[in-house]
Amino acid sequence: TSHHSLTFFTNQGRAYKLKAYEIPESGRTSRGTAIINLLQLQPEEQITAVIPVDTKHINDSDYMFMATKKGIVKKTQLKEYANIRKTGLQAINLRDDDELIEVKLTDNTKDILLVTKLGQCIRFHESDVRKTGRSSMGVIGMNLLDEDEVVGMQICTQGDYLLVVSENGMGKRTPMAEFTVQLRGGKGVKCYKITEKTGNLIGSKAVNEDNEIMMITTEGIIIRTPCSGISVMGRITSGVKLMDVDGEI
Repeated sequence: TSHHSLTFFTNQGRAYKLKAYEIPESGRTSRGTAIINLLQLQPEEQITAVIPVDTKHINDSDYMFMATKKGIVKKTQLKEYANIRKTGLQAINLRDDDELIEVKLTDNTKDILLVTKLGQCIRFHESDVRKTGRSSMGVIGMNLLDEDEVVGMQICTQGDYLLVVSENGMGKRTPMAEFTVQLRGGKGVKCYKITEKTGNLIGSKAVNEDNEIMMITTEGIIIRTPCSGISVMGRITSGVKLMDVDGEI
């Protein structure tokens, strides 16, 4: 609702806060307001996650779960982000070559899935990750090859299928049950067969049969597709064409 607080996380690991009603309302075709006019972002910062929080009902069992490009994960109690000043605060300490890519609100009872651009996926219990303070770096969630990086993090309860999409517009759904739980820090299992035709993975989402997804290319072209029309396939397959892409998604 408009009374929720929105916590914005950036690729540089900083958190900013804004009341939902402070964001101007506008129509579908309007341009909207530049985020730089609402938040005091630093140069080169980009928003990578937005978490709506009902500040009146924060429990000790509420956590922010974060994942970085280099496979580092971190779990911190939500109440540590209750008071964020206008200039923002450091939510996670990152190495120079790392970026924060995704943040989820959890309750310490879920399974986390990390998906990489070279088609690997790991599933582990979030209880494997000990809670740490706001300024810590976190722990290794997934062991990556040098040229690989994490492109998505999802929670097992967000959907019955894991949908993955590649940069050339290919994709598929795979049942969540095909990804067995293992300990954090492993290499994971193959979740996508990458070829020259498909290109690397660029995103993943946990979906249900009745969901719809929107895919947007870097050129600003958008397509809306029902998930029920996307083929369900095993882990080691390349999927089907979801979108014609001239540039990249």
